[in-house]
Amino acid sequence: MKNKLRMAPQYQMNASLKSEIRKLNVVHFLIWLLVAAQVTVSHFNIVSQDTVSMPYQWEYPYLLSIFPLLFSSLSLPKNNISYLVLSMISAGLFSFAPLIYGSMEMFPVAKQLFRQGKAFRFIFGCSAVTAAYIVIVVAAQVHGWQLYYMKKLLDSWFDATQEKKNK
Repeated sequence: MKNKLRMAPQYQMNASLKSEIRKLNVVHFLIWLLVAAQVTVSHFNIVSQDTVSMPYQWEYPYLLSIFPLLFSSLSLPKNNISYLVLSMISAGLFSFAPLIYGSMEMFPVAKQLFRQGKAFRFIFGCSAVTAAYIVIVVAAQVHGWQLYYMKKLLDSWFDATQEKKNK
């Protein structure tokens, strides 16, 4: 009979939450790379503006969403509460705020596209506003789940800290 190692439930939950956060961090990084590539390609005129249009205004501050990603990644190996809290706060400022602004910024263009079927900006033949809204929807879900799992992990770390203090 083989011995199986058993982990305490709190450590299993910690490991599971960290795993989910790491997966979401990878998706967040891929979204960030997509936005960064569009900004870079359009500003350095690597391809014509008919192929990749100029970025919307929300895309510039969204590039700062790399900071919550870095803080989150730094917090996980050593259970650093400070970095996790910084990640959560900066996610609101640098991830969610630009997405909310972007959805409002592009609304008149999206309304015109929906009502009249006219698009004026394109990304590889697709309407730029449609592509941007798809990115916003996916990014909002990723950031929402990141915050949810980070909050659960933070609560878990606080509980563990309180247990140590009580002993």
